Amino acid sequence: MRIRDATDGDWPAIWAFMRPIAATGETYAWDRDIAEERARAIWFPPRPGRTVVAVDDEDDGAILGTAEYQPNHGGPGAHVANAAFMVDPGRASRGVGRALAEHVLEHARRDGFRAMQFNAVVETNTHAVALWRSLGFDVLATVPEAFHHPTRGHVGLHIMYRRL
Repeated sequence: MRIRDATDGDWPAIWAFMRPIAATGETYAWDRDIAEERARAIWFPPRPGRTVVAVDDEDDGAILGTAEYQPNHGGPGAHVANAAFMVDPGRASRGVGRALAEHVLEHARRDGFRAMQFNAVVETNTHAVALWRSLGFDVLATVPEAFHHPTRGHVGLHIMYRRL
């Protein structure tokens, strides 16, 4: 597996797994029927934001997952990054999420960010919560019932943080 900057040509492969992930409504606070143009605008932020993909060099460069990071806020808050990650569900359990996370954390630090904050980690997304905790993130707070899960009802959203 190799992680590289995403290109415009990667979008169709990203959208192919992003669309169904968003449609499930289980892990992202997006409209379940988010328009492709809106998703692309979110996922390809302007500089200093960056978008990366994990590719399988043994499978003709197939995209396994993707991540994006950018300042969480502007101005005096621009030194704290925010990031989002998606792994193709058909390629899960191969360490793609961890590899993307480690890459993003290192590159965000190199880009001058001092910390990373996740504003909305769905508490029922136990795999993501466990991954972020294993990488040194703390849950600063949980906003009760801030996310309407399609099968579990109203569940909390964690705000998670770690210094870089």
